[in-house]
Amino acid sequence: QFLFVVTFTTFLLCCVEYDVLFANRPLNHSHAGGAAPDRSKVTLPDAILPAPQCAQRIRGSGWIIFLLVMAAAFWLYRLVKVLCSLLSFWEIRTFYIKALNIPSEGLCNYSWQEVQARLISLQRRQQMCVHKRELTELDIYHRILRFKNYTVAMVNKSLLPVRFRLPLLGPVVFLTQGLKYNLELLLFWGPGSLFQNKWSLRPQCKRAGARRELARRLARAMVLLGLANLLLCPCVLVWQLLYAFFSYAEVIKREPGSLGARRWSLYGRHYLRHFNELNHELQARLSRGYKPATKYMNSFTSPLLTVLAKNVGFFAGSILAVLIVLTVYDEDVLTVQHILTAITLLGLVVTLARSFIPDEHTVWCPEQLLQRVLAHVHYMPDHWQGNASRSETRSEMAQLFQYKAVFILEELLSPILTPLILIFALPARALDIVDFFRNFTVEVVGVGDICSFAQLDVRNHGNPQWLSAGQTEASVYQQAENGKTELSLMHFAITNPRWQPPPPSELFLSHLKEKVQQDAAAAPPAQRILAEGPLGTSLLS
Repeated sequence: QFLFVVTFTTFLLCCVEYDVLFANRPLNHSHAGGAAPDRSKVTLPDAILPAPQCAQRIRGSGWIIFLLVMAAAFWLYRLVKVLCSLLSFWEIRTFYIKALNIPSEGLCNYSWQEVQARLISLQRRQQMCVHKRELTELDIYHRILRFKNYTVAMVNKSLLPVRFRLPLLGPVVFLTQGLKYNLELLLFWGPGSLFQNKWSLRPQCKRAGARRELARRLARAMVLLGLANLLLCPCVLVWQLLYAFFSYAEVIKREPGSLGARRWSLYGRHYLRHFNELNHELQARLSRGYKPATKYMNSFTSPLLTVLAKNVGFFAGSILAVLIVLTVYDEDVLTVQHILTAITLLGLVVTLARSFIPDEHTVWCPEQLLQRVLAHVHYMPDHWQGNASRSETRSEMAQLFQYKAVFILEELLSPILTPLILIFALPARALDIVDFFRNFTVEVVGVGDICSFAQLDVRNHGNPQWLSAGQTEASVYQQAENGKTELSLMHFAITNPRWQPPPPSELFLSHLKEKVQQDAAAAPPAQRILAEGPLGTSLLS
């Protein structure tokens, strides 16, 4: 895709004669037999320059040559990374076939739990990990999700991402793929990062006496990386614009309403992710919550916007209907200049206007809809309880579940805003980040350094409000927010039923089961609950 975008864009800039293509300059076609030249008909080959003339145009533009050199360097870097990944994938494939006895053609028939069970069994037989005899399910998750757990914990403790309060827009959370890549470069795998390799934190990061020096170095690295991003900003911005155009232009033409569809934001995926939750587990959970979340967000309508959309749709649809009737009556109407453009744009306007008109049969029940969302995503701030109908709740939900158009706009702005965040906003948090890694890192034999939150220990990171009162010794600083330790523990225990949790966690789970059984015994029959609720009454009617 990268090669195609670069080559095709260069071709469009240097190898097309647009005056000929737009018929601004007549062409003299020579015809056999002395026939008169046809000046009205222009073919594509007429508008494409010969190869020598195209090459001369490219050589004559220093700016294009510079961009092509930068593109070639980036492509070679990507090529090396892909080749390294292919070697790694080949090793994984060989391991699955020879060690786990899972053939490639049958891999899709195995669940992750079956693969994990074979891996644990293989450790008992062949002692792959020499530092410990038994591998547990939690050890495997810790190895796979080492850096992910740190990131999820930093988002949970509000260290990342950066939040802004903008006029008219209010609180804004900014986290894009570009910013995430830079943060991982700074913290995990870049030169001078806090981790010295894939499994071990630098020794000085664990010493309290070196915290201020480390913070100064990290802040300096943030500024230098921000300056590097600023220098590369034009190239990255051009690439983002081209890639977005080639990716979404056809989709927008075919389905203009797709920009009004929603997706879980990158920040939302980190905020809603459990500790020790694999990508496919997270994706399955958020996919189940997609429809309830869409219904909740669509339940909010603006009467003024609805009236405006109906009128705009009516005016644009009326003009479009007339143009369509004229083209059906006489197809020569299509030869009129810009008539196809007008029909296409009017179709886009009508489709966009319809997306702002709510379904007249929608029932207003935001509390029930938000509870259905919570059943799948598992997390929401305490102040959302009982306030599902408030616009503030919807705005905060929109940070987790954003419009696709907002996602595209954020990615396009990322090359400009990422350097500014790295230079001006993040250095102030360098000391807090260094303290976080020192305070919440533990070394596990056979696994390496991991985030202590990922141990799912309610005693050290539990929250008294989440049924762990009397079992936790954690201070406010050590507690995970929104009950993430407890919810992650429950999720991991359900996902891995063979896992043996440590005694404090096992005690918490047993108390939780007793509480659930008591609530279930005291609750009225399910039919009565359904009939008494407003949503249930509507469904049964």
